[in-house]
Amino acid sequence: MNNITSVCVYSASSTKIDQTYFSAAVALGKLLAKKEIRLINGAGNLGLMKAIADASLQAGGKVTGVIPHFMVEQDWHHKGLTELVEVGSMHERKQLMADLSDGIIALPGGCGTLEELLEIITWKQLGLYLNPIVILNVNNFFNPLLAQLNEAVEQNFMRPQHIGIWSVAKTPEEAINQLFTTPIWNKEIRKFAAI
Repeated sequence: MNNITSVCVYSASSTKIDQTYFSAAVALGKLLAKKEIRLINGAGNLGLMKAIADASLQAGGKVTGVIPHFMVEQDWHHKGLTELVEVGSMHERKQLMADLSDGIIALPGGCGTLEELLEIITWKQLGLYLNPIVILNVNNFFNPLLAQLNEAVEQNFMRPQHIGIWSVAKTPEEAINQLFTTPIWNKEIRKFAAI
């Protein structure tokens, strides 16, 4: 069993998405609090980012938000978090969120969420991030991306071993369980980064 005390969750800021996604974010936030796992996220005050933070806080959990200064200037930050960390850039934000986390869960989202997920997958492929990465496939949202990743393996853009970089969960409960049970990645895998 992995020692999981903090989890970074990537998620959408959109407010116009289906309620199914909000329900999953709320359930995940409550579960993190119940298991005394600190939530690390992008400190947004809208959409799933706000929903998961609020749910975790209301259930007695702790939330650390990491956000670039320019977003604070736009008043895009959640003002009720346990801890708010301002950084200088989006790159610093992603690095710190990864550094603070014992694992990653990706909820559905747009370009920002997809970019974060693909970047952390790349870092793990290169041995720069070794902790579990769980794709929470609410409403089969990630099916096209998972198909594309499988296609990359089929056409030899990635090795078959790289499919083990992430796991896929259908429910928040399953996602949390996978954090604890997914083996920590061996940085020696980086020798297989090139095909």
